[in-house]
Amino acid sequence: MKAVYFEKGGASEVLQYGEVNTPCSCGEGQLLVRIQAAGINPIDCKIRAAPDRFPVSFPVIPGCDGAGIVEAVGEKVTMFKPGDAVYFSQPGFNRRQGTYAEYALVDEGLLAEKPHSISYEQAAAAPLVLITAWEALHGRARISAGQTVLIHAGAGGVGHVAIQLAKLAGAHVITTVSSDEKAGFVKRLGADKTINYLIEDVPETVKHWTDGEGVDIAFDTVGGPVLQSCFDCVKTYGDVVTILQPAVDTDWREARLRNLRFSFELMLTPVLLELDNAKQHQGRILQRCAALMEAGKLNIEIAKSFSLAEVVAAHDYLEKQHPAGKVVLTVE
Repeated sequence: MKAVYFEKGGASEVLQYGEVNTPCSCGEGQLLVRIQAAGINPIDCKIRAAPDRFPVSFPVIPGCDGAGIVEAVGEKVTMFKPGDAVYFSQPGFNRRQGTYAEYALVDEGLLAEKPHSISYEQAAAAPLVLITAWEALHGRARISAGQTVLIHAGAGGVGHVAIQLAKLAGAHVITTVSSDEKAGFVKRLGADKTINYLIEDVPETVKHWTDGEGVDIAFDTVGGPVLQSCFDCVKTYGDVVTILQPAVDTDWREARLRNLRFSFELMLTPVLLELDNAKQHQGRILQRCAALMEAGKLNIEIAKSFSLAEVVAAHDYLEKQHPAGKVVLTVE
């Protein structure tokens, strides 16, 4: 089969496009999926740049997100059959391969039926960001109607989904952006207030918008100083959720003073630790989000699509342009 792979870590130029062996048979609880499109996420670039930090096997076929058609199923698979259109997020960890390929073996629990109303490209762009935002807002922060939520980098892959999920939960959303164009983008998705972090003081603007109280929830998708600033943006007894590793010099005094509840969100955990129940939970999240997309209540924005052979340009585009929405690879 055609696939993208790399044999050593580095810049985007280490990515190669060529022939590799097609997965030969399904495990008992696996399905063989013929990939129609694969989503690109920042974690793909991190794995490519420093593969020794992750449980991957060389040559590495990267990619976590995919959408396609079931070709074959294992003996214990009960929910899907050949011909079903599906979407999923499964990183290429623990002897698995990623999704930048024509075929992939996928654990049944991670799969959900692809929404009929969206394309394979949109479906492939969705899973990782949907699961990340859902787990962060519902699982970690326990979002509820009437709350105020600060979402950093609202025009990004995770951010633009988090805005929509927060609004669907009945929350008021304030989000950070870097341009007027991105401000318009997030307002169209439902953001109530935008902050251009390049020219505005984020904590000061948040406090002004919340009459000095701070938000109920701050969702950090950037890390470093942005995570640090969240502690000044959240009200006493509020929630801070981050998808990044805190810097070693993070000052936790304000978080402790305000009795903040701090949570990590790492949607890779179920595959990293081989947690079957957690995999099934993520599959159910995708099922719920599929229903929202079918109802026209949730949308995945695609910034640009590339062919599988154009993967180097696709990685460069994501890393250098920081586009609004998602980047996708199409598989012929």
